[in-house]
Amino acid sequence: MNGLRVLDVGSGLGRHAAYPAARGADVTAVDASPAQHQRTLTRYPDTLGLHLVCADAVAHLRDTDPYDLIYSVGSMPYLDPDRLLPVLANGLAPGGRLPFSALHTNSDGTGPSAELMPRPEILRLPGTTEDHRVNMWVLTPHLWEDLLVQHGLRMEAATAIDSPKPDNHVSYRLYAARRPQRLPSPGGHAGPVHRNDHRAVDRKPTAVPRDATS
Repeated sequence: MNGLRVLDVGSGLGRHAAYPAARGADVTAVDASPAQHQRTLTRYPDTLGLHLVCADAVAHLRDTDPYDLIYSVGSMPYLDPDRLLPVLANGLAPGGRLPFSALHTNSDGTGPSAELMPRPEILRLPGTTEDHRVNMWVLTPHLWEDLLVQHGLRMEAATAIDSPKPDNHVSYRLYAARRPQRLPSPGGHAGPVHRNDHRAVDRKPTAVPRDATS
C-alpha cells in the first residue's frame, strides 16, 4: 500500500482508515459529523499518513486530486447517489477501485428497493442505546450496478454478508467496482460484468459486524 492515495467516505471513528495508513498509504478520512471528527482526532492524534477531514464527502471530492482507492464501510447509502456518484467517479484515478458496503435487508426483514428513493431506517451509534431515524438509499444490487455504470464505473462483484443467526434479518452487500483505464463511450457499458449478486448473492458467508459506521 506504500504511496497509495486512499479516501474513506464516512469514516466514523477512523479505525478502518488507520489500517491502510499504518501500512504506508496516504489516507484521507472524511466524515461530516463534527462529533465523530472530534472523537477520531482524540483516538488518532498523530497517525502518520492519516488525514482527518470534517466535511461533506461530495464537497471534498469536488476539490481534490484523484484517489487510487475510494472505499466506504456502510456510509454511502446515507448520501444521495445522484449527488455522490458523479463526483466519486471523477474522484477516482483511471483504474482506481471502489469497494463499499451497503444495507440490503434491515432488522425488520425489509429488503432493498428497486426505486431510487430514500427511506427511513433506524440507526444506533456505537456505544449508545439511543435510536436515530435517518434516511437511507437501500437499493437492489441491479440498481447499484446501473447507477455505477451510468457514471462510467464497472461493477466487478457483489457479495452477500449475512448474519449466521437465523433470527437476525440484517444483511449487507459488499460491492466492488472500478473505474476503467479508459472511459466508455457515452451510453456504452464499461465492459462485461462478472459478479455473484442476485443469483449467488443470497448465500450466507461469514457474519458481518452490525456496526458499519465506526
